[in-house]
Amino acid sequence: MKKMLSLAAMFAALSYAAPASAALNLGGDAAVRLRSENFYGPTAGTAKKSNDVKWQYRVRLNAGADLGDGYFFKAMVTDESNHAGGWQTVDYGNAEAFQLQVSNFYFGRMLQDCNYAFGRLPLGSFNNPVFDLTLYPTQPLENPVANINMDRVYGATYGTKLGTGDLKATFVVLDNSARNNSVANNGDGMLNDGYAALLSYKVKVGSVTLEPQYLRTLTNTDIWSQTATGNGVLLNAVHSGVTPYSLGANVSVPAGSAKLSFSGFYTHCDDTTPNAAKYTFQQGTKVKYSGYQFRVKGEVGKFMAFYDYNHTTDKSNNLASDAKYTNNFVWAQYQIPVHKSAAGSFTVQPTLRYLATKADGGVTAVNQQRLRTELWATVTF
Repeated sequence: MKKMLSLAAMFAALSYAAPASAALNLGGDAAVRLRSENFYGPTAGTAKKSNDVKWQYRVRLNAGADLGDGYFFKAMVTDESNHAGGWQTVDYGNAEAFQLQVSNFYFGRMLQDCNYAFGRLPLGSFNNPVFDLTLYPTQPLENPVANINMDRVYGATYGTKLGTGDLKATFVVLDNSARNNSVANNGDGMLNDGYAALLSYKVKVGSVTLEPQYLRTLTNTDIWSQTATGNGVLLNAVHSGVTPYSLGANVSVPAGSAKLSFSGFYTHCDDTTPNAAKYTFQQGTKVKYSGYQFRVKGEVGKFMAFYDYNHTTDKSNNLASDAKYTNNFVWAQYQIPVHKSAAGSFTVQPTLRYLATKADGGVTAVNQQRLRTELWATVTF
């Protein structure tokens, strides 16, 4: 709490700086939620396996400054300690601590026909599953990049008008794995940090908005998996030192008072893990997998829901046989306005999250379902 007050005081002091200084705008949100978690499995349809009720809270402080001539700065401060989207769960004896940290920050310039930014960039992955499928191909659902990776990554982005649409290129750093050659001419030095590039083009055709995208990991990086367990989801590296790519598109279609959107992405990897010290458990492994993810999303007034389907087949030679992963996920929410003014708002939001995950073949068999029912109360300011 002391750290939170200190940061707020610092922002307030900066906002009242000398006239020659940029005006700093401070805002944010604070929320509490009640979550009930129910697990079923390991065989779908069996009796309830576990049940848990959690009391959680989150605070996010946003700062932004207009530097003039299109130059800007933005930042967000929240708790990153538990890799859960900034949410903290009340611990035994209320002993938990909310640790405010700079989650993202970026600065750049907005011009009439182009823009650029550098820093710890927000990805917007909650509404764009391309990063989820690339980095978590065997279980990309329930937005792991937004929750686990806090929806930000270090990098740079540039956007420009091209024809009737907007072209955007984003270059990001996924990890820091620099080292000297572990084997002669292996080339696993400085450029073996994990780098990736995303190209997208957003264009409107009539009333339909199209956004094709291509994401390529340029250098070796680790690919992650979420494995369902009796107590939740276990995160582990499923492949190391590979360079997958993903491609697909987001499509948005108005439908009267409603808005429909569709996403479809495909990911593929055909690579060999390098003979380097970091990859001891997987040196020389021939990694080959492919998968896809589809999303259908609808929004009507204060109601929003989407359904995700994913299927990935892993044919890597370190498996006894082909591993197959199938996942289904539903998110539904309804936002109830309680108060709104020029200074901020107060809303209550019932939310439902359902995940069914299945794995078989060359991996430990899993067939589990998880239901989360939540009630959010949020103030924005």
